[in-house]
Amino acid sequence: MTQFKRIAAADAHTLLDAGNTQVIDIRDPGSYAQGHIRQALYVDNSNVQQFVENADPEKPLIVCCYHGNSSQGAAQYFAEQGFKDVYSLDGGYEMWKMAYPQWCEQ
Repeated sequence: MTQFKRIAAADAHTLLDAGNTQVIDIRDPGSYAQGHIRQALYVDNSNVQQFVENADPEKPLIVCCYHGNSSQGAAQYFAEQGFKDVYSLDGGYEMWKMAYPQWCEQ
C-alpha cells in the first residue's frame, strides 16, 4: 500500500515557502553539488539511517530525485520509517529548476 503522496512543484513550493518542511535530494553527489532545492539535504545509502534518526517525522518531508521516479520508492521507504506526511516531487529537480530557479542553490 502506498503511504506517500505525489506533489506538484507548485504545491511543494507552497509547502516550502510556508516553512516547517523538510526536503531531501537523493540524486548522485555530483548532481546535487551542481544544483539543488534550497535547504535540501543530500541523502544516500551512507547517511540515510542518520537522517531517519535525526529528522522530525512529524514535519512534512519532500523527496526529490531527477524526474520524480526514484523519489517514489524513497518516499515509500520514509513513510514506512514513520514519517507522517511524505511527498515525492513530481518532475523532480529538472521540473523544479525550470519553475523555481530562485529556489535553487549550489
